Amino acid sequence: MASDDKRIAAGRWHPPGSSRAEPALLLSEGKTLYVRLAAGGDPVSVGDMARTEISARVGRIPRRVGFADGSLFETEDNDAIDLFLKRHGKTGFVHELERFHPRLLAFVVAVFLLAGMIYRYAVPALVEVAVLVTPPAVTQWMASGTLLSLDQAIFSETRLPEARQTEIRQAFNEIAALSSRGVAGYNLNFRQGGAIGPNAFALPDGTLVITDELIELADGDMDMITGVLAHEIGHVEEEHSLRQLYRAAGMAGLIMLIAGDVGAAGEDILTNGAALMSLSHSRDAENEADRISVELMAKAGRDPRAIGRFFARLEEKLGLGGDSSFLSTHPGTAERRKAIDDHARAIGAGGT
Repeated sequence: MASDDKRIAAGRWHPPGSSRAEPALLLSEGKTLYVRLAAGGDPVSVGDMARTEISARVGRIPRRVGFADGSLFETEDNDAIDLFLKRHGKTGFVHELERFHPRLLAFVVAVFLLAGMIYRYAVPALVEVAVLVTPPAVTQWMASGTLLSLDQAIFSETRLPEARQTEIRQAFNEIAALSSRGVAGYNLNFRQGGAIGPNAFALPDGTLVITDELIELADGDMDMITGVLAHEIGHVEEEHSLRQLYRAAGMAGLIMLIAGDVGAAGEDILTNGAALMSLSHSRDAENEADRISVELMAKAGRDPRAIGRFFARLEEKLGLGGDSSFLSTHPGTAERRKAIDDHARAIGAGGT
């Protein structure tokens, strides 16, 4: 070799297809790398930089330089390898880009296309199957876990007088009796909302919760309160909470398929009942629950537009940026209220 040969690092040389290791030196001449055994003699491996594989630096893990003939040079002198790469204008990122094969790009594109198809077609199909085969005991377990968690962390006992609870429960039973589940399929609970304020929500097994703050906000308007509860019946009838839970679990599984382990997120979604409260319903689900509220209220002879009036009351008293989580999980936009009014007219329902 020429006299301007430069020593890069000392290390070990592994012959092609062998685990044998011999002390050696990694040297360079221009952009040509070669390995010479410490014992001397002719180079045992030679390769152009563009055709060698230099591993990225990961802590103190020894760096490896792979040659086209299958031989390998290994060194613990990471700084020397970094200095050599820098001297030749090869940062780790640029070096990886130079070795980025079109086949790898095609593989990445294929993975994302496959993930997109799974998200678009497979996940929804699997969600529907999961909903169909979920036994009642599972939804009861989810609901009890959610309510227990909320009671421990947020809720406190209702301060609503017994007479008022009875009045609301009777109105609710009138609506529930008109649903496919009937009165026996639902369990209405009253709580002080604490941090979540005015709110109402339904759990997959038919457990409904309404807060004192929401009842107070309705200001004695029983149709508003009943309209909200009819909306929550709609979520239960269409099994929206269960679908959202399985959809979230499916997305966690899809992310793990692409990116590997995502920690405890997927496990939390599947095992922590309180996770149900963090899953907002889709716009379609909210609109569907609105339609069911309109229809149930009309059948019961109550104001079918009551749920829309309640959204207007919320926005008026709390504002769109208010501290009620009901607005974040049940956004009552003007467009949505118009859809409620339109549906009430379409089914020939009266009301103010």
